[in-house]
Amino acid sequence: MHVIRGLHNLGASESGCVATIGNFDGVHRGHQAIMEQCREHAARLGLPLTVVVFEPQPREYFAGEQAPPRLTRLREKVRLLGQHGAERVLCLAFNDALRSLTGREFIDRVLIEGLGVKHLVVGDDFRFGCDRRGDFALLKAVGDEEGFAVEHTRTFTIEGERVSSSRVRTMLASGNFAAAQCLLGRPYSVSGRVVRDQQLGRTIGAPTANLPLLPQPLTLRGVFAVIAELADGRRYSGVANVGFRPTVGAKRPTLEVHLFDFEGDLYGQRLTVYPCARLRGEVKFDDFGALKAQIQRDQARARRYFASGETASSGAAGTAEADVTSSVSSAPFDGGALEAWLASAPLGREAASSDFSSAGDAEANDG
Repeated sequence: MHVIRGLHNLGASESGCVATIGNFDGVHRGHQAIMEQCREHAARLGLPLTVVVFEPQPREYFAGEQAPPRLTRLREKVRLLGQHGAERVLCLAFNDALRSLTGREFIDRVLIEGLGVKHLVVGDDFRFGCDRRGDFALLKAVGDEEGFAVEHTRTFTIEGERVSSSRVRTMLASGNFAAAQCLLGRPYSVSGRVVRDQQLGRTIGAPTANLPLLPQPLTLRGVFAVIAELADGRRYSGVANVGFRPTVGAKRPTLEVHLFDFEGDLYGQRLTVYPCARLRGEVKFDDFGALKAQIQRDQARARRYFASGETASSGAAGTAEADVTSSVSSAPFDGGALEAWLASAPLGREAASSDFSSAGDAEANDG
C-alpha cells in the first residue's frame, strides 16, 4: 500500500483510479461499506483504489480544540484503510492553499490532473471549495463532461441508525465499549511506542508503560480496566490512566498502563491498549500517599473485573465479588477471543460515571 503526501508527489504512472474522499476517522463499518463499494468498481475497471484524506482533518483546521476528538491517528487510519482494500492513500495538507480552491479548481487539480479518476464514490452531502459550490451535483456535471463516473455512497445502518464517527465517540464516552466494537467492527484500541517518563509509578509500586498522546481533544479520559497487547502478540490485563495526570502536573496527555503480573522492559516497544471498562475519572490528589491508595483500589477493582469477566466468558456464574488477589494469567487472551471477551465482559456495558462528559453526537455527517 502506497501513501502519497501531497499532489506534488503523484507520478504520471499513478494516473487512473477509482477514488473516494473523506475523513475516514475510525474506519468504522460505514467506511468499510464504502471501501467494499469502491473495491467492486476497482475490480470491474482493473484500476487501483485510492482514498483521499486530509491532514489535519478540516474540522480540526477550522475549530481547533473545539473539533471532535479523533478516533484514529493517521498511521492507524492508513493501516486500516489498507486492510480494507486501499492500494493508495493520498494525504492532502488541509491548509490555506487547499481551502482557497474553488469547487471546480479542486476537481481539476486533485481529481482530474492529479489522480486521473475514472470512478468516484462520495457521499451525496459532500461539500468542498471556497465558493461553496462544490457538491455532488457539480461532481456529477463535471464527471459527465470529463468522462468519469460519480456515485454516492450507500448508507450503512445498524438497528436502523446510520453508523458514523459521532456515534462511535458517543459510545466510547459513555463507556459502552461493546457497542463501539459493534460499530467499528473491531475492539477500540490506542497504540503507540513506550517512552521513558518520570517513572513515578515505580516509587509507589505501580510501574507503568507510557504512551504519549497527540495534543488534541481526547477520545477517552479517566481510569480504565484494559487489555494490552505487546509487539510479540502477548496480551496482559491491567489498569490504565488516560489524561493529564493532574496530581503530577503533566503538560501533555499520556496513556499510562500498569500491566498485571508482567516483568520486563517495554521501553521503545509498540503497545496496543484495549479499554474494556471505565473505572473512574481523573482526580487531583493532595499527596502521593492518597494517589497510591487510590491506585491500589483501582488495581483491585480491575482484577475483580477481569476475574468475573473471565468467568462469564467461560459460562460459569461469575461475580464482581471475586477475591481481589485473583489475577488473569499472564497471556489469557489468545487469537480472536479478545473480541468475544470484550462483548461478554460484565462491566463492558455499563455507562460511565457522572464525572465524565459525553462527547455527544451533535456533529453530523462527519464520516
